[in-house]
Amino acid sequence: MNRLARYILPAFFTLIVLNAFVWHTLVTGLPAETSSLHFLDVGQGDATLIRLPGDVSVLTDAGPDRSAVAAISAVLPAARHYIDVGIITHPQRDHYGGFADLLRHYRFGAIISNGRNAESGSEAWNSLLKKIGEADIPFVVLGGGARIRYRDSAVEFLAPDGAFLKSKELNDTGLVSLVRTSGFSALLTADTGTRVEEFLVRAGTPLHADILKVGHHGSKYSSGKSFLQAVHPLAALIGVGRNSYGHPTKETLARLDATAIPATLRTDERGTISIVPEGGKLKIYTER
Repeated sequence: MNRLARYILPAFFTLIVLNAFVWHTLVTGLPAETSSLHFLDVGQGDATLIRLPGDVSVLTDAGPDRSAVAAISAVLPAARHYIDVGIITHPQRDHYGGFADLLRHYRFGAIISNGRNAESGSEAWNSLLKKIGEADIPFVVLGGGARIRYRDSAVEFLAPDGAFLKSKELNDTGLVSLVRTSGFSALLTADTGTRVEEFLVRAGTPLHADILKVGHHGSKYSSGKSFLQAVHPLAALIGVGRNSYGHPTKETLARLDATAIPATLRTDERGTISIVPEGGKLKIYTER
């Protein structure tokens, strides 16, 4: 038994590595009343697709480029060309770039953002806003305290508050969301760092979640000790590709390891990572 499986099994996880054909059959053939989380391999960027009962889909970020199209098409059924909600956590290209190509392939019910604009001179951001407007997609600005409900599932936005939204550091403005479904909970942290993390911990914000999207691709300025202890996840997922930043850093990996998280998985090593509740357990499936 390999090291990863040895840590996962006692925590009621099962890790199954599937070939491409079986992977596609599994993720597109989920029962209509099953929730699932898909942490998409989009290179150096973030993209998380959550499927809810009734074939409702929520996409948080879309990576830097058109790689999001292929990643999503491997998860959604071939005939499915509609995404109910798209969320852009903050206007940095490794989080919003893929939406431009997705708009050519999928219709969106609404797109949510934090209301901040990209840094001046960002033609890609301005072009995306124009395409959203031309497609007549509702563009909704939300922040900390907002909540979206669907049946027994909810997306609760924990940050940013008014002060962080005005920060000169765009990473501080990222939409942090806690997703709760009947089968699992997930904390999606955008590129927020220890300033936002410590604010949430000091405020007594409920942070515990089964799944943690590790902040800022494993930057040493995210995933502080007290924050990781408050979240206490069963699985930590890192969206990362080839990069010059050293992500994920050895410091962050050490903190994750010290927190005794049963499973830490990276998209550069495992490809797209799916988590599916089944029989009272959470099962993790990876592309490789």
